[in-house]
Amino acid sequence: MSADVDIDFADRQQIIDLIKCTPARQRTADGMLPKKHASGVYVTPIPYDPQTGCAAISFEAADDRGYFKLDLLNMSVYSLIRDQAHYDNLLAQQPQWQLMWEKPGIAEQLVHVGNYAQLLKEMQPDSIPRMAAFISIIRPGKAHLKNKPWDEVFDSVWDGDSSDGFVFKKSHAVSYAKLVALHLNLLCEIIIFNKSVIPD
Repeated sequence: MSADVDIDFADRQQIIDLIKCTPARQRTADGMLPKKHASGVYVTPIPYDPQTGCAAISFEAADDRGYFKLDLLNMSVYSLIRDQAHYDNLLAQQPQWQLMWEKPGIAEQLVHVGNYAQLLKEMQPDSIPRMAAFISIIRPGKAHLKNKPWDEVFDSVWDGDSSDGFVFKKSHAVSYAKLVALHLNLLCEIIIFNKSVIPD
Protein backbone atom coordinates (compact mmCIF):
# COMPACT_ATOMS: atom_id res chain seq x y z
CA MET A 1 0.00 0.00 0.00
CA SER A 2 1.40 3.39 -1.00
CA ALA A 3 0.90 6.21 1.49
CA ASP A 4 1.99 9.81 1.64
CA VAL A 5 1.90 10.98 5.25
CA ASP A 6 3.21 14.37 6.39
CA ILE A 7 3.31 15.28 10.07
CA ASP A 8 4.25 18.77 11.22
CA PHE A 9 6.26 19.48 14.37
CA ALA A 10 7.63 22.56 16.05
CA ASP A 11 10.86 20.53 16.34
CA ARG A 12 10.97 17.25 14.42
CA GLN A 13 14.15 16.17 16.20
CA GLN A 14 12.15 15.57 19.38
CA ILE A 15 10.19 12.74 17.71
CA ILE A 16 13.17 11.38 15.78
CA ASP A 17 15.00 10.97 19.09
CA LEU A 18 12.12 8.79 20.35
CA ILE A 19 11.64 6.41 17.42
CA LYS A 20 13.82 4.01 15.47
CA CYS A 21 13.90 5.31 11.92
CA THR A 22 16.05 5.50 8.80
CA PRO A 23 16.37 8.73 6.79
CA ALA A 24 14.88 8.35 3.30
CA ARG A 25 17.35 10.50 1.39
CA GLN A 26 20.30 8.96 -0.44
CA ARG A 27 23.69 10.09 -1.65
CA THR A 28 23.81 11.27 -5.24
CA ALA A 29 26.41 10.03 -7.73
CA ASP A 30 28.74 12.85 -6.64
CA GLY A 31 28.46 11.82 -2.98
CA MET A 32 26.16 14.64 -1.85
CA LEU A 33 23.09 14.20 0.36
CA PRO A 34 20.27 15.89 -1.59
CA LYS A 35 17.32 17.81 -0.18
CA LYS A 36 14.88 15.42 -1.89
CA HIS A 37 13.14 13.35 0.79
CA ALA A 38 15.21 15.22 3.41
CA SER A 39 12.29 15.17 5.84
CA GLY A 40 11.32 11.57 5.09
CA VAL A 41 12.08 8.68 7.41
CA TYR A 42 11.27 4.99 7.20
CA VAL A 43 9.73 3.65 10.37
CA THR A 44 10.01 0.04 9.26
CA PRO A 45 13.36 -1.76 8.81
CA ILE A 46 14.83 -1.00 5.39
CA PRO A 47 18.21 -1.66 3.75
CA TYR A 48 20.48 1.22 4.70
CA ASP A 49 23.90 2.58 3.86
CA PRO A 50 26.12 2.02 6.93
CA GLN A 51 28.24 5.08 6.04
CA THR A 52 25.38 7.57 5.96
CA GLY A 53 22.71 5.74 7.95
CA CYS A 54 20.30 6.62 5.13
CA ALA A 55 18.15 4.33 2.97
CA ALA A 56 20.18 2.23 0.54
CA ILE A 57 17.40 1.91 -2.02
CA SER A 58 15.49 4.56 -3.94
CA PHE A 59 12.16 5.93 -2.77
CA GLU A 60 10.48 4.27 -5.76
CA ALA A 61 12.01 0.86 -4.96
CA ALA A 62 11.14 1.23 -1.28
CA ASP A 63 7.55 2.16 -2.18
CA ASP A 64 7.28 -0.87 -4.50
CA ARG A 65 8.51 -3.14 -1.69
CA GLY A 66 6.05 -1.71 0.84
CA TYR A 67 8.42 0.16 3.13
CA PHE A 68 6.51 2.83 5.03
CA LYS A 69 7.81 6.40 4.93
CA LEU A 70 6.70 9.38 7.00
CA ASP A 71 7.61 12.98 6.25
CA LEU A 72 8.33 14.65 9.59
CA LEU A 73 8.35 18.37 8.88
CA ASN A 74 9.62 21.27 10.95
CA MET A 75 6.95 23.97 11.12
CA SER A 76 8.06 26.90 13.25
CA VAL A 77 4.51 28.26 13.55
CA TYR A 78 3.81 25.54 16.11
CA SER A 79 6.52 26.87 18.41
CA LEU A 80 4.22 29.86 19.00
CA ILE A 81 1.33 27.68 20.22
CA ARG A 82 1.12 27.64 24.02
CA ASP A 83 -0.94 24.48 24.52
CA GLN A 84 -3.77 22.37 23.11
CA ALA A 85 -6.46 24.84 24.22
CA HIS A 86 -4.63 27.69 22.47
CA TYR A 87 -4.34 25.59 19.29
CA ASP A 88 -8.03 24.62 19.39
CA ASN A 89 -9.08 28.24 19.95
CA LEU A 90 -6.99 29.49 17.02
CA LEU A 91 -8.43 26.83 14.70
CA ALA A 92 -12.01 27.58 15.80
CA GLN A 93 -11.78 31.29 14.95
CA GLN A 94 -12.97 32.59 11.61
CA PRO A 95 -9.86 34.10 9.99
CA GLN A 96 -9.88 37.70 8.82
CA TRP A 97 -9.03 36.57 5.30
CA GLN A 98 -9.24 40.10 3.89
CA LEU A 99 -6.07 41.05 5.80
CA MET A 100 -4.10 38.98 3.28
CA TRP A 101 -4.93 41.37 0.46
CA GLU A 102 -5.54 44.55 2.45
CA LYS A 103 -2.28 44.25 4.42
CA PRO A 104 0.59 42.78 2.38
CA GLY A 105 2.78 42.95 5.49
CA ILE A 106 0.57 40.25 7.01
CA ALA A 107 0.43 38.17 3.83
CA GLU A 108 4.21 38.14 3.50
CA GLN A 109 4.58 36.54 6.94
CA LEU A 110 2.18 33.67 6.32
CA VAL A 111 3.43 30.12 6.13
CA HIS A 112 3.15 28.44 2.68
CA VAL A 113 1.78 31.52 0.88
CA GLY A 114 3.97 34.43 2.05
CA ASN A 115 5.81 34.67 -1.28
CA TYR A 116 2.53 35.13 -3.15
CA ALA A 117 1.17 38.36 -1.63
CA GLN A 118 0.30 39.81 -5.04
CA LEU A 119 -1.55 36.67 -6.14
CA LEU A 120 -3.38 36.58 -2.79
CA LYS A 121 -4.52 40.15 -3.50
CA GLU A 122 -5.65 39.22 -7.00
CA MET A 123 -7.47 35.96 -6.15
CA GLN A 124 -8.62 36.75 -2.58
CA PRO A 125 -9.07 33.22 -1.18
CA ASP A 126 -11.61 33.65 1.62
CA SER A 127 -12.28 30.13 2.91
CA ILE A 128 -10.44 26.89 3.66
CA PRO A 129 -11.51 25.29 0.33
CA ARG A 130 -10.36 28.34 -1.64
CA MET A 131 -7.10 28.58 0.30
CA ALA A 132 -6.49 24.87 -0.35
CA ALA A 133 -7.04 25.44 -4.06
CA PHE A 134 -4.78 28.50 -3.93
CA ILE A 135 -2.01 26.41 -2.35
CA SER A 136 -2.43 23.89 -5.15
CA ILE A 137 -2.26 26.44 -7.97
CA ILE A 138 1.02 27.90 -6.75
CA ARG A 139 2.54 24.52 -7.67
CA PRO A 140 3.70 24.00 -11.28
CA GLY A 141 1.11 21.38 -12.19
CA LYS A 142 -1.84 23.71 -11.62
CA ALA A 143 -0.18 27.08 -12.25
CA HIS A 144 -2.34 27.55 -15.36
CA LEU A 145 -5.29 28.15 -12.99
CA LYS A 146 -3.81 31.31 -11.47
CA ASN A 147 -6.24 34.25 -11.63
CA LYS A 148 -9.04 32.12 -13.08
CA PRO A 149 -12.55 32.43 -11.59
CA TRP A 150 -13.02 30.12 -8.59
CA ASP A 151 -15.60 27.92 -10.35
CA GLU A 152 -13.08 27.30 -13.13
CA VAL A 153 -10.35 26.58 -10.59
CA PHE A 154 -12.50 23.98 -8.84
CA ASP A 155 -13.40 22.30 -12.15
CA SER A 156 -9.90 20.82 -12.42
CA VAL A 157 -7.71 21.68 -9.44
CA TRP A 158 -8.24 18.24 -7.83
CA ASP A 159 -8.40 16.13 -11.02
CA GLY A 160 -5.04 14.43 -10.37
CA ASP A 161 -3.54 15.55 -13.67
CA SER A 162 0.17 16.11 -13.02
CA SER A 163 1.27 16.22 -16.67
CA ASP A 164 2.34 19.88 -16.28
CA GLY A 165 4.43 19.26 -13.17
CA PHE A 166 4.15 18.78 -9.43
CA VAL A 167 0.64 18.96 -7.95
CA PHE A 168 -0.63 18.90 -4.39
CA LYS A 169 -2.97 16.22 -3.14
CA LYS A 170 -6.23 17.69 -1.89
CA SER A 171 -5.73 16.25 1.61
CA HIS A 172 -2.33 17.95 1.90
CA ALA A 173 -3.63 21.23 0.49
CA VAL A 174 -6.56 21.33 2.94
CA SER A 175 -4.22 20.64 5.86
CA TYR A 176 -1.89 23.40 4.70
CA ALA A 177 -4.85 25.76 4.24
CA LYS A 178 -5.89 25.16 7.84
CA LEU A 179 -2.35 25.94 8.94
CA VAL A 180 -2.48 29.22 6.96
CA ALA A 181 -5.77 30.07 8.71
CA LEU A 182 -4.29 29.21 12.10
CA HIS A 183 -1.19 31.30 11.36
CA LEU A 184 -3.32 34.26 10.23
CA ASN A 185 -5.29 34.06 13.49
CA LEU A 186 -2.05 33.77 15.45
CA LEU A 187 -0.56 36.84 13.76
CA CYS A 188 -3.71 38.82 14.55
CA GLU A 189 -3.53 37.66 18.17
CA ILE A 190 0.11 38.71 18.46
CA ILE A 191 -0.63 42.12 16.95
CA ILE A 192 -3.56 42.68 19.33
CA PHE A 193 -1.56 41.44 22.35
CA ASN A 194 1.32 43.75 21.53
CA LYS A 195 -1.05 46.60 20.63
CA SER A 196 0.80 46.87 17.34
CA VAL A 197 -0.34 48.41 14.10
CA ILE A 198 -1.13 45.82 11.45
CA PRO A 199 1.68 46.17 8.87
CA ASP A 200 0.77 47.40 5.39
